[in-house]
Amino acid sequence: MSIEASQEVLSGLERWRELPAAQQPQWPDRAVLRSVTEELRQSPPLVFAGEADSLREKLAAASRGEAFLLQGGDCAETFAESTADRIRNKIRTILQMAAVLTYGASLPVIKMGRMAGQFAKPRSSELETRDGITLPCYRGDAVNGHPFTEADRTPDPTRLLGAYHRSATTINLIRAFTYGGFADLRLVHEWNRGFTSNPAYARYEVLAAEIDRAMRFMRAAGVDFDALKTVDFYSSHEALLLDYESAMTRIDSRTGDPYNTSAHFLWIGERTRQIDGAHVDLLARVRNPIGVKLGPSTTGDDALALMDRLNPDGEPGRLTFITRMGAGKIRDNLPGLVEQVTADGRPVTWVCDPMHGNTITSPSGYKTRELATVLDEVRGFFEVHQALGTVPGGLHVELTGDDVTEVLGGSEKVDDAALARRYETLVDPRLNHQQSLEMAFDVAEMLRDH
Repeated sequence: MSIEASQEVLSGLERWRELPAAQQPQWPDRAVLRSVTEELRQSPPLVFAGEADSLREKLAAASRGEAFLLQGGDCAETFAESTADRIRNKIRTILQMAAVLTYGASLPVIKMGRMAGQFAKPRSSELETRDGITLPCYRGDAVNGHPFTEADRTPDPTRLLGAYHRSATTINLIRAFTYGGFADLRLVHEWNRGFTSNPAYARYEVLAAEIDRAMRFMRAAGVDFDALKTVDFYSSHEALLLDYESAMTRIDSRTGDPYNTSAHFLWIGERTRQIDGAHVDLLARVRNPIGVKLGPSTTGDDALALMDRLNPDGEPGRLTFITRMGAGKIRDNLPGLVEQVTADGRPVTWVCDPMHGNTITSPSGYKTRELATVLDEVRGFFEVHQALGTVPGGLHVELTGDDVTEVLGGSEKVDDAALARRYETLVDPRLNHQQSLEMAFDVAEMLRDH
């Protein structure tokens, strides 16, 4: 690429600053923000362009029904919980779910974490009031602190550096776990160690024993196990904080194309997918595979307009639509949307987020979800695609590898009284380890039936 062309690309990457930008913090000191973003621009990339290209090819396979995306992790990562144990438990849970899906449905599973960058969240209100005191809302550790004090709640640009460094250490751990032997499929029994015994654990052990038998057969037949020793594990987060995402965008030396190097996969949220907005403009210019969250009010025309901006040429694997309709609406709202997109002819990968449309408040006041309702939305997602002859390409869930009590139901029958026992999330409730495994077994059956 010529110098002039490169400069034109770089200039285009800054156009978002001229457009409406929803859900951005009110940074009090712009000089500090400029200093921070300049430091980020000089910092090493967290992921590499070739890895993003590989993921795009795999997502294209998922759009054709040749693979299935499993994307999971925290609603919002926190600095305090960016520890080796917490990260390992999330990776382990996703690996276990993937093993269940792969073995149960005989389909390759793309493993992706809502990890190594999910440190910010959109909020419904700019401010929060308690006992007559009004402060900025908590927007995630990349922006401000959760304690309800003026010092904590004031947006602090230096937290963006904290998010970068914790993302770097998380990605380093992900690479160590997934390429250092931890993810070896022959260790499926080992992945359960350290978790509390429960019905999901017992069911998983039965499956692990079946995998062991298959492994022994293949070993006796002389099969090479090298492909089973490591896995590709991709990072993703919502591209919410535009100053951070812009600073982490680099020009690929191989091609001259821009890539966002903060994650392999980025998505635009339901609150920030305005066609003429800054988020759509910035992500339209990068080569990463990208997603868009689509809520129940999304029309077919909305989806086509997003395709025109984000994937006008219809490149396979480039664009993923993540539907978050709610269990009570998905069977009514999704069919028309899928029909209009399918008629257009350009490929998209359809993924179900069954979490965000099903949030309720428990009698004791906890923000929660019902596992049964979450699973019903997934079931509705599969039913719609089955009826239309289209492909359900993946699952996007909020989960943790720990034994928290944030979502109601499951085989351990978490009820309202149990929520107080280990309710640890600072934003949205997450499936715990056993609930995640239960979901995997149910989705494997849906895939097999489909």
